[in-house]
Amino acid sequence: MTKSYLDTDALGFYGEFGGAYVPELLRPNVEALEAAFNSYCFTEAFETEYANLLRDFVGRPTPLYYAERLSKKYNAHIYLKREDLCHTGAHKVNNTVGQILLAKHMGKTDIIAETGAGQHGVATATVCALMGLNCIVYMGEKDIERQAPNVQRMKMLGAEVRAATSGSKTLKDATNEAIRHWINHPDSYYLIGSVVGPHPYPKIVAYFQSVISKETEQQLKEKTGKSYPDKVIACVGGGSNAAGAFYQFYDNKQVELVAVEAAGFGVNSGKSAATSILGTPGVLHGSLTLLMQDEDGQVTEPHSISAGLDYPGIGPLHAHTIATGRVKAIAITDEEALEAALELSKTEGIIPALESAHALSALDKMTLKPDDVIVVNLSGRGDKDMNTYMQKFQNL
Repeated sequence: MTKSYLDTDALGFYGEFGGAYVPELLRPNVEALEAAFNSYCFTEAFETEYANLLRDFVGRPTPLYYAERLSKKYNAHIYLKREDLCHTGAHKVNNTVGQILLAKHMGKTDIIAETGAGQHGVATATVCALMGLNCIVYMGEKDIERQAPNVQRMKMLGAEVRAATSGSKTLKDATNEAIRHWINHPDSYYLIGSVVGPHPYPKIVAYFQSVISKETEQQLKEKTGKSYPDKVIACVGGGSNAAGAFYQFYDNKQVELVAVEAAGFGVNSGKSAATSILGTPGVLHGSLTLLMQDEDGQVTEPHSISAGLDYPGIGPLHAHTIATGRVKAIAITDEEALEAALELSKTEGIIPALESAHALSALDKMTLKPDDVIVVNLSGRGDKDMNTYMQKFQNL
């Protein structure tokens, strides 16, 4: 039997990438987490509660929307998976709902998280409020400034937001602080927001986000008579929305999977976050993956106009599937993403998050055929990015 791209070995590796590189103090934590996930998250009790919350709290299933005017422009059939219509405004809540049920099952009362664009922080604060649990969210000082609306949302939901003031003061540094907190408070539950970190986190997050592609399969069948598209396009920082959008299609070679990274000012500008192009194997935040680093192995600072994409690594599943050629990686600049955001707003009446705008911009880089069915994962809505948009589009 052919091995699935989603399978890990006993140590949590997807091919050469993955594993759990954690201090001895945290070894019991990741082992307990894996045991709890395997024993609880496939039971009828969990699946029923999770499905009910996705339906009644998150608002799933999210629509698969046929973008008629966009389709005419590109002369192909373009569908948008509307994760922007989830409660809290992005796909992140799919994962936090699943993990908070797992944390509660494990008897955890103190939840910690990291966030970049703030959507995972909001989604974590939301489910902690729902379950009556304590919540601390680490966020880079730079991101706190450029994502102020999400900071206010987290605080209103009862979370404590702690600034990461080292390094680039963005997602990487927030993750560093969250891991330090976890080491000092091993009884807390670290609710990771992307398919990064030590095993089993990448596997857990991908599983909870798989609802995206499971719904896409069913919705495509109803709309087109075929349960899989020709291409799936999703943006990748750490990569949780892409893992969810690709999940059901990894082992179907008839589906082209396209991961879109942030080129920033340009791949070779020194101000980029195009990890799959610029990265080399190394350990970051508990797993062996592709990361941007110098000759001495020091992590180099990424850049993107999008607070959710300026991460110097990618999840090990993405590192594996890109390295083996199963997934094609495309890098989009800040300016290209801004143009795509404005185009979607004016042609379809949908203002996308800056992260999602990168995925949309990839359409310009591809050769499309008239009968192609393409799904773009619209991972979040643009409310959080309005300050950035208005600064860039002053002449509107």
